[in-house]
Amino acid sequence: MKHQILGFLYKIAKYFFFKVDAELVHNCITMFGELLGNTQQGRDLVRNLFYFKDKKLTQNVAGLKFDNPIGLSAGFDYEAKLTQILPEVGFGFATVGTITNLEYKGNPSPRMGRLPKSKSLLVNKGFKTEGVDAIIERLQGLSFEIPIGISVGRSNSSTLKTVDQSIEDIALSFEKLKKANLKNAYWELNISCPNLIHGGKGITFYPPRNLEKLLTHIDKLKLKKPLLIKMPITEENKSFTKMLDVIIKHRVSGVIIGNLQKDRKNPAFDKFEIKNAGKGNFSGAPCFKRSNELIALTYKSYSKRLTIIGCGGVFNAYDAYEKIKLGASLVMMITGIVYEGPQLIGQINRDLVELLKRDGYDSISRAVGATHSL
Repeated sequence: MKHQILGFLYKIAKYFFFKVDAELVHNCITMFGELLGNTQQGRDLVRNLFYFKDKKLTQNVAGLKFDNPIGLSAGFDYEAKLTQILPEVGFGFATVGTITNLEYKGNPSPRMGRLPKSKSLLVNKGFKTEGVDAIIERLQGLSFEIPIGISVGRSNSSTLKTVDQSIEDIALSFEKLKKANLKNAYWELNISCPNLIHGGKGITFYPPRNLEKLLTHIDKLKLKKPLLIKMPITEENKSFTKMLDVIIKHRVSGVIIGNLQKDRKNPAFDKFEIKNAGKGNFSGAPCFKRSNELIALTYKSYSKRLTIIGCGGVFNAYDAYEKIKLGASLVMMITGIVYEGPQLIGQINRDLVELLKRDGYDSISRAVGATHSL
């Protein structure tokens, strides 16, 4: 009942939020969340409102313990300001960033937009970040209640004109982070942001040769914490499989499937909204089907080697459960929270417990990949 009441209140607030620029609302919410996370009173208040826990949702994945399978995807807390409040909202884990070696002010505005009928967000930040040094300073000395990951990508800079320069740039971020000895639980390597300078001019890690070169270099860093790769959903099965064939040869624990939707002809879009959408790519419902297809593909052939994290189009427990049964051990989200409210995390976890009971599972781990055994 508590989550339903909070959901109703959020619908009222959303009416006003959606009349204001999306990035401005995001910045205000981030600032408010950071303030709440900085005090015990603020954390206690949020926990009393949102938190839900059940032992059926606990699992060990990639050597880490997760109290529940619902995480915050990279792209929301890209300045790493919310790590102290995210556990209280109910997340089982979260990724900050994506951060890069060089600071980037962001692509020209507008960098964010809403497509309500399509249940999607337009994203064109292009790895907006203060740079790795500033993020290290912010996270230095902090402890985390849940597994926190740090997402690293290539600096969005025209000075990086080659694949080799881009690899050196990514590696430098990892080297700085490793030296800082932060208390994050895992790393994410984001190779799939579609909004970067030169992104379509040869600097891409989708071709096996380039991906091999990148991961060989990262291997040499001997990162001790699990490394996850943020994958595209825009590649065809054959190309995607070739990427996985490279990944399994390296020190990679899992893959996140996946990033933004580029195909504006996707049937999930409202035709009027997509016709009038600005520059950028899209999250939410238009990602759901393709994400699920690639989760299933990966689970069938690579589940013994790679942990799978599903991401894209999760708006309720049924969406999350579908990804889990297709093979995702964990599920990440952003867009669903924007449209439904922060109480959604607790509601999904509560409803997942009911779905597990319905299907006769005593643990969330038992449901992972269940679709393939039917």
